[in-house]
Amino acid sequence: MTRLQSELHRLYLARSQADSQDDAQASPLIDPSGRVRAMVMTLTRPPSWELLSKVWRGAQADLALPAPAIAVSGVDGLQLWFSLAEPVAAARARAFLDALRARFLPDVDARRVELMPAADVSALQPPQHAALVPALHEPTGNWSAFVAADLAPVFADTPWLDIAPSEEGQATLLRGLSTMTPAVFEAALKQLGVGADSPLSQLTRQPAPQPHAGSNAADEDPKRFLLRVMNDDSAPLALRIEAAKALLQHSNGHRPPSSN
Repeated sequence: MTRLQSELHRLYLARSQADSQDDAQASPLIDPSGRVRAMVMTLTRPPSWELLSKVWRGAQADLALPAPAIAVSGVDGLQLWFSLAEPVAAARARAFLDALRARFLPDVDARRVELMPAADVSALQPPQHAALVPALHEPTGNWSAFVAADLAPVFADTPWLDIAPSEEGQATLLRGLSTMTPAVFEAALKQLGVGADSPLSQLTRQPAPQPHAGSNAADEDPKRFLLRVMNDDSAPLALRIEAAKALLQHSNGHRPPSSN
């Protein structure tokens, strides 16, 4: 294992890369139970470090979190990579990111902010995650890479590298980063309004139940989850809106066919 692979494993990987390669649909950032250790926020259209740095600084100053890694996506965005010492359900990670966006980027168009894992809060779709960094973007020949904070503004107009980054340099950047312990993560969630006593927090501690084909009882679980999130006054407004949208889509998808 190279130094870079070791640092990626320490900070972000939820399963070994060898295991994920055995399953073409698997991501090394998501374990078989749908849990994650990496939480990624990407700002695009345009990728402004002036804006994203509010999250980077605020997470450390206001929430007492370890500094997240900064990365260029290789395509059109600047990223923050948050690391957890212990994996959590993808929906819980997404709740953290939604609350973080609402806290530090309330006036930024949500279409500019991509949050990963992109777990459907209805649990009707398997979670998806960001592409691992560094990596080649084959259509353009550009590379994603982790970058130092003082260099992040340089990449605002061109969030990529023209050549492959040095593995040793990438490992060195990551070596100085720390993971969030469970206690630190829980404290941050509480400060962000996703407290341990809220229905949202209780439901997202474990992976949401997966519906089974032909089972009406299982099909009800995601809807109950969505309703509780949508009606939870302590949940971030952005997450409640997403829950309402997912509930509407789910209801439309199960609407009986018209007799006309």
